[in-house]
Amino acid sequence: MAYFRPPGPPPDPALVRSLTAQQQAMRQQVRAEPLAREPRLVAGCDSSFPTPDTILSVFVVLEFPSLALVEKVYSHGPVAMPYVPGFLSFREAPNVVQAFARLTHRPDVVMVDGHGIAHPRRMGIAAHLGVLLDVPTFGVAKQKLTGTFAEPGPERGSITPLTDPKTGELIGEVVRSKDRVLPLFVSPGHRCDQATATRLTLACLRGYKLPEPTRLADYWAEAFKKEVR
Repeated sequence: MAYFRPPGPPPDPALVRSLTAQQQAMRQQVRAEPLAREPRLVAGCDSSFPTPDTILSVFVVLEFPSLALVEKVYSHGPVAMPYVPGFLSFREAPNVVQAFARLTHRPDVVMVDGHGIAHPRRMGIAAHLGVLLDVPTFGVAKQKLTGTFAEPGPERGSITPLTDPKTGELIGEVVRSKDRVLPLFVSPGHRCDQATATRLTLACLRGYKLPEPTRLADYWAEAFKKEVR
């Protein structure tokens, strides 16, 4: 996700308490499990903020394992919720759900540009969307949000664990997706497990740092921005 972090006053404490309670309730619904079958269609999801008050959310659907593009859709609209650190999923999710509703092909799993359970309260955007949509999801993020890790080896396919520094819980894996480039942070969202998330991330690489589902979602987001301007 391309986040817009506007300056402003501190968030309303009552809003933070409400969002925290909602995240804790949603966290209880998250299930870590392998996919029921090998996916036939894999979606990529990305959101960005063309202006401080608007959001553009994109889905692409690809055949798997060929990764041929099947469908691309977007939703563009206003952002109702203010920026609150740690709760970006609430700012993004309503528009993402609208974009998902426009798909004519239902994906077997969704790769989200963002985090799954690799989040301070285990409810990053991939987990949030998975619960809302009741579809298997996982996150592939370009930057760490929380956790500790050792740098993976410099070659493509090197992996190290991302763990909670207090409990040692595995919350993701750090994956080198291309030789000598900064790694990606892969974590399950909902109805997906870590092994599946990492395996599909590697299976969707085609020579770029980003796997094709999120790379193409980002590519089409740039194209769709020209339509909404």
